[in-house]
Amino acid sequence: MAAKNLPPAFNATSQDIEMLLSAQCHIGSKNLQVHMEPYLWKTRPDGINVVHIGKTWEKIVLAARILVTIDNPADIAVISARPYGQRAVLKFAAHTGASAIAGRFTPGNFTNYITRSFKEPRIIVVTDPRTDAQAIKEASYVNIPVIALCDTDSPTEFVD
Repeated sequence: MAAKNLPPAFNATSQDIEMLLSAQCHIGSKNLQVHMEPYLWKTRPDGINVVHIGKTWEKIVLAARILVTIDNPADIAVISARPYGQRAVLKFAAHTGASAIAGRFTPGNFTNYITRSFKEPRIIVVTDPRTDAQAIKEASYVNIPVIALCDTDSPTEFVD
């Protein structure tokens, strides 16, 4: 959906852009996956890829609109195996009522219904597609949509 068709509440304010820039959400890595090229703004002389903030905002709004459609927040699984994302996952889950999986993802959480840790979320959100690849792979087996926070070198296979 184009930005011009969105309600005014979804438009990025200068404060939103400042927060994204201060968090350095626009700084990518030196490597670039082919599927991430449409989101690239430019490559700096030192080789660092810079992500387009406008496209980042559009995807944030799209993810928020998708997550709002889930009736029961406990049906959202938020996953992070990386240490820097675990605190964010736990806080997101505490504020929204989503289920958090911080730390190691146990294989079979989504596919092995015999285990105690079996979950059937309606959607999963992962902080890094590379380290959370097991969760993404299992979600693809059982047709669970995946929202991922991607860097310029992130693999986007099975990410919706």
